[in-house]
Amino acid sequence: MTDLLVRTAPAGTGTGPAVGAGLSVDDLHASLNDPALTSMTLLNEITGRFPEAVSFAAGRPYEGDYAPEALHRYLDRYTRHLHEDRGFTPEQVARALFQYGDTKGVIADLVARQLAVDEGLAVDPTSVVVTTGCQEAMVLLLRALRRDPRDVVFAAAPTYVGFTGAARLVEMPVRQVREGRGGLDPGELAAEVRRARAEGLNPRACYVVPDFANPGGATMSTADRERLLRLAEREGLLLIEDNPYSMFHDGGRRPPTLKALDRSASVVYVGSFSKTAFPGARIGYLVADQPVWEGGLLADQLAKIKSMLTLNTSSVAQAVIGGMLLEHGHSLERASASSAEVYRRNRRAVLDGLARRFPDPAAGVRWNDPTGGLFVVVTVPFEADDSALEVSAGRFGVLWTPMHHFYAGNGGQRQLRLSVSVLTPEEIDVGLDRLKRFVADRSG
Repeated sequence: MTDLLVRTAPAGTGTGPAVGAGLSVDDLHASLNDPALTSMTLLNEITGRFPEAVSFAAGRPYEGDYAPEALHRYLDRYTRHLHEDRGFTPEQVARALFQYGDTKGVIADLVARQLAVDEGLAVDPTSVVVTTGCQEAMVLLLRALRRDPRDVVFAAAPTYVGFTGAARLVEMPVRQVREGRGGLDPGELAAEVRRARAEGLNPRACYVVPDFANPGGATMSTADRERLLRLAEREGLLLIEDNPYSMFHDGGRRPPTLKALDRSASVVYVGSFSKTAFPGARIGYLVADQPVWEGGLLADQLAKIKSMLTLNTSSVAQAVIGGMLLEHGHSLERASASSAEVYRRNRRAVLDGLARRFPDPAAGVRWNDPTGGLFVVVTVPFEADDSALEVSAGRFGVLWTPMHHFYAGNGGQRQLRLSVSVLTPEEIDVGLDRLKRFVADRSG
């Protein structure tokens, strides 16, 4: 313990041990030096230093509909649900709100109803584990899947840093699979699985965001979803489907979720109320209905891990989300309709604004055209790295996210992500004007 807490001065200084206790990051888990864990800290630090900059960096949800009085209304609605619909006595209602709750959650039945209403999913509430945000769901699942150093998981390139960070915490290597305009390519995944097995590795799972993925914005076709499911069944691969953005579409018919198409229990469905309700509740969940030979479901095994991690998810926070679901007929699509309209408006404003400011394809500036979600990816003719972001924020007053943070290795060096979620149309215009000046300065 002494060696951990007291650092010795460099050889030859003659000063002996350093005064006072201290730690080196080298003494701690290797993940703390991993870019997946440091990228958000970097972005928050730059944002904090340039508060006047227009920020396309934040992936936070729209805040215009937040009303503190709604929290009280939702809590009251859930309390009445316990008393009137479930027959709880006043003492039982108080205990449900104030005491430790079931490790798997107290609103699993309401989550199951929401999935039936919005996604056409028939989910047994016993297969649901309500978690402290989506991040906990990922950690629980990856911790359960990681048995020995040969185990690996796959994810699209680029992919959400929260997943790669969670994998790093449990020492599960992530092998990235090229993402095309239609999302993760099942053919590329099959090749990567074969390559991993040839190297003596054990493919366990693949993380996929089929609808308006963060950060690339791609959506998988129904045909590719079916191909991916057949591949998973053939290879014994678990699919981790993350679905935070599917409600935020352009109004067309949404393709079915992977879980809705799943006939072989190949998909663990991960959900979150952060974007569709509000992130302050920190309520996520997973549906893990895979049977376990020794009895029960994978959800039961994940609950064992949760009991040693967070014990249970806040009953009060669950009650607020439960009340929101009850108030909107168990539909997140209805509950988030006004936010979805803001995202549609802002996404169109960003795409149209880019087209007006960069009309010449020969200039080397191009972008994708997502049909939903919160993000647009712009390709530029220069290195869009962290130092470029510093210049953009300090000299030009506009923030964005370097895409290289979403690659576990090389990739995205000349791309930046624009978030459309929290800005007004007027702020978008100002921000894009500043982005145009920044691009012109770097390109010249």
